[in-house]
Amino acid sequence: MTPQEMDARIVRYGDLKPCRTAFIDAHTPGSDQKENFTIIGGGVSESADQHVHITIPHGFNIGAAGQPPKCRNSLHSHRTAEVFFVLSGRWRFFWGRWGDAGEVVLEAGDIFNIPTGIFRGFENIGDDYGMIMAILGGDDAGGGVIWAPQVIEDAQAHGLVLSEKGRLYDTKKGENLPEGEGPMPLLTDEELKAFPEPTSMQVVGGYVRRYWDMVAISDKNPTTVIGEGGIIRDKPGFEVSFITRDSASDKMERHAHPAVYMPVKGHWRVDWEGGTTTLAPGDTMSIPENLDHRAYPSMTGEAAMYHVVGTGDPAGLTWTG
Repeated sequence: MTPQEMDARIVRYGDLKPCRTAFIDAHTPGSDQKENFTIIGGGVSESADQHVHITIPHGFNIGAAGQPPKCRNSLHSHRTAEVFFVLSGRWRFFWGRWGDAGEVVLEAGDIFNIPTGIFRGFENIGDDYGMIMAILGGDDAGGGVIWAPQVIEDAQAHGLVLSEKGRLYDTKKGENLPEGEGPMPLLTDEELKAFPEPTSMQVVGGYVRRYWDMVAISDKNPTTVIGEGGIIRDKPGFEVSFITRDSASDKMERHAHPAVYMPVKGHWRVDWEGGTTTLAPGDTMSIPENLDHRAYPSMTGEAAMYHVVGTGDPAGLTWTG
């Protein structure tokens, strides 16, 4: 693959194009300053304004959320996996019907494989603008977002209406639901019973891994963080590995499914059969299936990176308690 062809599969942090109207809470006070990024795949945005950087199917989606301090993302659920790692800032994740069943605070490099089927939200509790990177299971990410009823009601009070087909309409701009199309129905009390409310103890120990713990165990070989044989055992349709300076290899490798490099710390040189490039934290690089490639730090200092590889498994599991 030529360098020009590969350039189309690299999204630099500085080139990310945000959408500020991606979801139903875009006008709700406290959530109205967030930015959504869809890097690989269609994502789950409800807005026609969302820019998609790489549309090539991977079997999973890559996205990101950028938020200033005290900005939060409202309670929602997904039908497939949702994995976050912190690129910058300090973030509080919370979950449950009202967001009070449990919580965890994550810092740069930490990763959270949020169980499917529970309501979850997150907020930037740091002092500066922060960014979290996301991996969503499936090419269609489960068909969209399921919102807690109060989120839909709050949004309507501020002019945003979600249609039953999952598209947003801004009544403050004179937009209305298309003829014959109703609003997204609220979940009933009976339907809400299907959404578990695990405690912090149940979730954090099994689904969260800390950056410095992963650095410590990745001193000789990359660590499979999420996967059938990972330290978080799951089969969400992709595997996530953690690579450090000490565990990086100069040997070429290839995969039967597309792969993605996502640096957290340091600069990384990526070689492939046909070219070479350098990645920095916040950059995202897609590697085609069956292409020989390798990645290793290109400068001195701390270096760590997440490596995502599709597995072809069905996208996502549900919380089993």
